[in-house]
Amino acid sequence: MSGHTALATSSTAAKRKEARTVILSSYLGSTIEFYDFLLYATAAAVAFPKVFFAGTDEWVGVVAAYATFAAGYVARPLGGIIFGHFGDRIGRKGMLIVSMAMMGIASTLIGLIPGANVIGPWGAVLLVVLRVCQGIAVGGEWGGAALMALEHSDPKRRGFAASFVNAGAPTGAVLGTVVMGIFSALPQDAFLAWGWRVPFLLSFVLLIVGMFVRLRVSESPIFAEAVAKESAQGTKRKIPLLEVLRRPKALIMIMFAGAAGFGLQVVLPTFSVTYAVSKGAPQQGVLYAFAGASAISILFVLLGGRLSDRFGRRPVMVTGLALFILYLFPMFGMLSSGNIAMIFLAFTVALILHSSLYGPLAAFVSEQFGTTSRYTGAAVGYQLATLIGAGFTPGIVAGLYKDAGQSIVPVVVFLSAMSLVSIVFILLTRESKNNDLSSVS
Repeated sequence: MSGHTALATSSTAAKRKEARTVILSSYLGSTIEFYDFLLYATAAAVAFPKVFFAGTDEWVGVVAAYATFAAGYVARPLGGIIFGHFGDRIGRKGMLIVSMAMMGIASTLIGLIPGANVIGPWGAVLLVVLRVCQGIAVGGEWGGAALMALEHSDPKRRGFAASFVNAGAPTGAVLGTVVMGIFSALPQDAFLAWGWRVPFLLSFVLLIVGMFVRLRVSESPIFAEAVAKESAQGTKRKIPLLEVLRRPKALIMIMFAGAAGFGLQVVLPTFSVTYAVSKGAPQQGVLYAFAGASAISILFVLLGGRLSDRFGRRPVMVTGLALFILYLFPMFGMLSSGNIAMIFLAFTVALILHSSLYGPLAAFVSEQFGTTSRYTGAAVGYQLATLIGAGFTPGIVAGLYKDAGQSIVPVVVFLSAMSLVSIVFILLTRESKNNDLSSVS
């Protein structure tokens, strides 16, 4: 073997090793961020109505708790704009470190908020403020993590590489639900007094672990190359958000294409958990059923990303959504059975179908933008999709359910309509798996 060949082989091996390290870092970082963010969803279903909205009708308290949950989704696009701007100007890595620190601190503080019996409505106010901080943090986290995985990976495996970021969501959901499930086994008074707080306080431990991993990765090579090229050419750096808004079509398409995926995703750990418990299933059993189903779905998220590398992002995503629409009525039928095994099956099938959409989504979104505006475009588009798809959906479906005399029909109609809208916009968006990521536009 010649020296040149050996050097090239060594360089290729080093790049692959670095890519694996970055993908692992993105996965772990995403897991920690979504542990914190989705832990709030579980707490909103099982603790917050009684801790911060005590004295109200049961379903009124649930709707109010979901309203505070929505505050995080309202803030996510703001996080995308802020972190996207600096991520496109000074680099991806630094923004990921800041976003993780912000999320960990906000989540820890949520665990320290006194209940309504101590400070009255101020507890709910503080809850909203810290939820907004969570939203800003996760709004910046996702875009950076997805881009780091995407821009380090082999072009033919981008969907698979980026899917590790989205696989962090069910992994975080598993961790959060299991931990909350353990403490929900406490006597009700103890759980509401202090038990629900411990999972939030554990966020600080996860923050330390995440920081250790994240500090060890290198900057995106595609971003570094684009910046060097602009510098060599003397090109004036443009404001990333203005570049994205100059051609808003991609942003609008992404926003509506991804909305249903987030709506369906967030209904499962919030309304669906509350619904199953209200039909007589034990709360802890329902939480564990969801956690088990989420663990299984992790592999299917990665499979969805891999299939999208072969068949394209759009066919895989549309298939998953169409099947989910057909599954909605059977799913709620199983959730109302009161049987934990049946509830586990309901969650498992739902999350497997959802994975067909969620696995390719990170690559699908990120591939629509040029390098020097990709962080901003991907982060803002993705977070706007979460806002319109997930931010208000738990409160809307809970309200529809209550106003219809606890009939599930309007809930299914609403979720089906949302899914059909996303299918249309996915089909209207260009296939992106063969896009050239080195474009600087």
